[in-house]
Amino acid sequence: MKTKINNWIGILHQERGDVPGWVLVTVMTAGLVGALWVIADGALSSIFSRAIDSIGKP
Repeated sequence: MKTKINNWIGILHQERGDVPGWVLVTVMTAGLVGALWVIADGALSSIFSRAIDSIGKP
């Protein structure tokens, strides 16, 4: 029984994952979304405003 527990502990210790990689992917994705938001904010706002205005008028 002790051997099985030691095997599981060894397996769990080896499976640490790639945390720095996932953090980098998350930060880069947030940066891209933020950059696109800054660039396209005016265009998206005007598209949204025109769409809402066209719904209200017959």
